[in-house]
Amino acid sequence: MLPVRVLVVDDHESYRYAMAAIVEETDGFMVVGSADSGEQSIELLERTLTDLVLMDVNLPGITGIEATRVITARADAPAVVLLSTYDEGELDHGDCGATAYITKSAFGPDRLAAVWALAANR
Repeated sequence: MLPVRVLVVDDHESYRYAMAAIVEETDGFMVVGSADSGEQSIELLERTLTDLVLMDVNLPGITGIEATRVITARADAPAVVLLSTYDEGELDHGDCGATAYITKSAFGPDRLAAVWALAANR
C-alpha cells in the first residue's frame, strides 16, 4: 500500500517541524512538502501529489480557512485537516470543506490516522 502523502502548512517553523516529525513517525504516512502560508500551500499543490493537508488556521495572508476553501473546491482536492490552538467548539469552520479540526495540543499519530480514516471513507 502506498503511503498517505501529507503537506504540512504552518507559519511557525518549529511547529511545521514537529508536525512533520509526527507524520514521518506514523506508519503509512510521509511528508511531501511544507508551506508557511495559505498562498504557498495552494502553489505547492499544483506541483505536488498530496492526499492530505495539515493546515494551520491562523496564517499570514489568506487564512487557513480561506486556503482550505480554495483547495477543497478543486476537482482533485486532497483532504484538509485544520489545526489551531482554539478549543474545538470555538472555531467555526463548517463551510470551508475541511474534513476535520484538531487542536494542536491533541495532534499525534493516533489522531492523524483517525482523521485519515474519516477522510478515506468520505
